[in-house]
Amino acid sequence: MESEAPSLLRRARGGWITFPFFIATGGLLALSSGLSVNLITFLKDEFHFEDASAAKITNYVNGTLAFIPIFAAIIADSFAGCFSVICFSSFISLLVCFNFLFLSPFFINHKKRKRSTFSRIMQGVVLLLLSATVSHLRPPSCEKGSIFCKHPTPLQAGLLYLSLALLSVGDGGTRFTLASMGADQLDTTKHQGIFFNWYLFTLYVANFVSVTVMVYVEEHLGWGWGFTIFTMANLIGLVVFLCGTKFYRFVKPTGSPFKSLACVIVAAIKKRKMSLSPQTGDYHHDGDGFNSPTPFFKFLNSAAVKSEEESSSKIVNPWKLCTVQQVEDLKRLIKIVPIWISGLILCIPIAVLMSFMIIQGKTMDNRLNSHFKIPVASIHLCSLIGTCVTIPLLDRLVFPLWVKLAPARPPTHLQRIGIGHIITIVSNIVAALVEAKRLREARSRDLRVVPMSLLWLAPQLAIVGVSEGFHFAGQVAFCYQEFPASFKTTATAVVALTVAGGYYSSNLVIDIVQSATEWLPNNINNGRLDNVYWLCSGIGALNLVFYLVCASSYKYHKS
Repeated sequence: MESEAPSLLRRARGGWITFPFFIATGGLLALSSGLSVNLITFLKDEFHFEDASAAKITNYVNGTLAFIPIFAAIIADSFAGCFSVICFSSFISLLVCFNFLFLSPFFINHKKRKRSTFSRIMQGVVLLLLSATVSHLRPPSCEKGSIFCKHPTPLQAGLLYLSLALLSVGDGGTRFTLASMGADQLDTTKHQGIFFNWYLFTLYVANFVSVTVMVYVEEHLGWGWGFTIFTMANLIGLVVFLCGTKFYRFVKPTGSPFKSLACVIVAAIKKRKMSLSPQTGDYHHDGDGFNSPTPFFKFLNSAAVKSEEESSSKIVNPWKLCTVQQVEDLKRLIKIVPIWISGLILCIPIAVLMSFMIIQGKTMDNRLNSHFKIPVASIHLCSLIGTCVTIPLLDRLVFPLWVKLAPARPPTHLQRIGIGHIITIVSNIVAALVEAKRLREARSRDLRVVPMSLLWLAPQLAIVGVSEGFHFAGQVAFCYQEFPASFKTTATAVVALTVAGGYYSSNLVIDIVQSATEWLPNNINNGRLDNVYWLCSGIGALNLVFYLVCASSYKYHKS
């Protein structure tokens, strides 16, 4: 509980007056997710990558977007502070948007089509300034699907990869850090919870706009207009954030909690030959409330054993002697690792399904009626809706009803995650059945685009969204509850690592499938993508067994 003096000091800045700045900044910066949602289309249409290559690049980008937040959190907590990380990441994101704007056909347009006077003027001005270099930044335009399309040169590909890497740094560096700094402006847990609810709601609204409005702009008005909007949104977001500087409360970095873990490992190695004592007084305590260390991973206990010299000295070297609390914190993290690994494997089938979703959609009929076509990337909205509907239903209806019917056995976080595992397997089974039907249609008529509605992909995506409402939300709550107190700020970011690992690992699965089978050729109509989904279902089933073993043997931490 905070003392009165620090509370008064903390109220010098911060408060609800900062709320609009963080909400507006988060929403504007999150609009750039429209690029990652429709990235595979950009790679195929503008850089002429093959299907599998475009899917793998997209996986790397999505994986890095999920990995960067924890890296940013460590930097912010250790020495830089949230404000510096947000400013740096936002500036990087802004530079990347400018770069993609120059790579887009808004400025380099070889297609013969009618253009507005404004677009001609803009293109003329930029071409006049950059005529010597910009024309070489991307391959020349060509007809979609033509065998004469040129692949990017090493220089063009290198610039693209650098831009995507910086995009990941810019977007991932602000996502969780902005939320943490926003919560730091408020004094009570209740108010912080309200802030998180509205912040997440804002991100979902921004994602909704990205997969609908922004994807429509990209595919119907052109990538140049899309990148122009992204650039302006990033610029305005950064300006709004900086405008609130005088109202912000700046929390001083306290150092990374990972240092204490390293101290335990180093101290345990140095004292590996010391005998463990059953006496509580032989261990180093710092008011941590522990008597003696637990027998789990017993060899780590030596890190807290006091030698004769350390018992008589008041000076403690943290790399030679650790508290029992530090030892037990490391053990708690070690116990969580198997659950975390199962979550990583769980993300592999999801990543594969989401990667090939747009490639499938490009071969399907996306007409909603005679006047409107659904942008293929917008079908991703089904998974967002599935998640948004599932979470409030669980929290407001299903779980309260469960508690009323079985008050002695309330639902646990691990049970919620396990149900998510099962539903993920179902989503891949549905995806395999839908793809098998699509392949039959394509081969029976020998067509590149089959007369099969894009909405056939909606059920599998909705099921993925439902599964995420179970297992992702369950993982966040589980990690927040089970992680040591010093890791509360990074607990939710650790969950993002499972997403990153899933996307990276899904590329390994794609590489193995390509090298061992002919299921993933450049034209998916000539392959067996349905078998890939069946393979992912098998991976999910084996992982479910592994998870059940881990979950059944896991013992929750008692505060």
